[in-house]
Amino acid sequence: MADFKSGFVTIIGRTNVGKSTLINLLVGEKVAAIANKVQTTRTAIKGIVNRQNSQIIFTDTPGIHKPKHKLNETMVETSFTSLKDADIVLFLIEATSEKIGKGDSRIIEKLKEANQKTILIINKIDLVKKEKLLDLIEQYRTQYHFEAVIPISALQEKYKDVILDEIEKHLKPGPAYYDIEEYTDQTVRQLAEETIREKALKLLQDEVPHGIYIEVEKMNLRKNKQNQDIYDIEATIYCMRESHKGIIIGKNGEMLKKIGRLARIDMEENFGLKVNLKTWVKVRENWLDNPNIVDKFKLK
Repeated sequence: MADFKSGFVTIIGRTNVGKSTLINLLVGEKVAAIANKVQTTRTAIKGIVNRQNSQIIFTDTPGIHKPKHKLNETMVETSFTSLKDADIVLFLIEATSEKIGKGDSRIIEKLKEANQKTILIINKIDLVKKEKLLDLIEQYRTQYHFEAVIPISALQEKYKDVILDEIEKHLKPGPAYYDIEEYTDQTVRQLAEETIREKALKLLQDEVPHGIYIEVEKMNLRKNKQNQDIYDIEATIYCMRESHKGIIIGKNGEMLKKIGRLARIDMEENFGLKVNLKTWVKVRENWLDNPNIVDKFKLK
C-alpha cells in the first residue's frame, strides 16, 4: 500500500506520570505494568498499534528519576537511549506541575540533543483549572518546539484517537514491521513476569520497596483433560531481605496466594487460555547492584 505509514514512538517522562497507563490505552491491551508508585516500568516495553493506514510501535520507558543504585542507572540510561531511535517522541508531563522541575528540565535537554519530533502530552488535566493549564503550556513552549500539545486524562478512552491521529500525521511512509495480529514484542514469559510483579507492587503497597524482581523458571504449554490448552508456569519472586520474604508470603501464605491468584486471572485474560501458576519467594541480597541481573533490564 503506497500511502501506508509506520514508525517508532518513544514515551518518556518522570516516574509516576502515567506512561504505562497511556501505552495500555493507546494499544488497547495490557502491555505495561501499572501500579500507583514510582519505578513500575523497568525495561523499555513495546506496544504495537495497527491502524487502517499505519503501524505505530510504542516504547514505554522507565520513569526519569535520580539514580541510587545500578538498577536505577540502567533504567534512566534505557529511557534516554530510546530517544535516539524514535521517529516521534511523546513527552508526558502532569498538569498539576506548578513549573518545569529538575526532572522535566533534564528530559528537555535530552530532547534537544536527540532533536526528534516531539508531541507534548499533558496528563491529569481533570485535576487543574484551565488558566493553570494554559500557563503550564506556555512555560513548556518557550523551552522546546513541540509538533503539538495535547492535554489529556490517560484513563479516558476519548483521547486515544486524538493522540494516534496526531502521531500518524508525522509518520513517514513505511512497511509494517510486525504482524498485524501482534500488540507487543514481549514474550509470554516477559508478560508473565510483568504481571506477577505488578500484582505484588499493588498488594504490598509500601511494605516492601522496589527490591523485588520476578523470574519465570519454567513455562510449559500442554493440553488438560478437557483438551484445553493450559500454561504451566513456575515463577520465583526475589527480594532483598528475609523480613521482606515474610511480608510477601504473608500469614499462612495468604499474601503470596493472593498475588498468584490475581496474576493468574490477568494472564488468562491476556493469553486467552488457562494458566496453572506456582510461585515461590527467595532472598537475593544486593541484586540491585548485581550487573548480571541488572543487565536484563537494559534496552535490547
